[in-house]
Amino acid sequence: MSEAKKTMGDLAPGESGIVDAVGGEDALHRHLLDMGITPGVKVLLQKTAPMGDPVEIHLRGYALTLRLEDARKITLK
Repeated sequence: MSEAKKTMGDLAPGESGIVDAVGGEDALHRHLLDMGITPGVKVLLQKTAPMGDPVEIHLRGYALTLRLEDARKITLK
């Protein structure tokens, strides 16, 4: 029985992971890659908004805010 893949949306503030794959439809997929979210990059979930959406992640020396729905399309190792 295989374990479900963890996504960036599953991280709690202060947790980090390594990007395994970037999902999403064509335009969203390209946009996430253009923002530097590529396989192999380390990401840190810095904080979440009070209602849990959006989330702020840190990668490659900068902060990025993503909708939780989009963060769930990014699987981690």
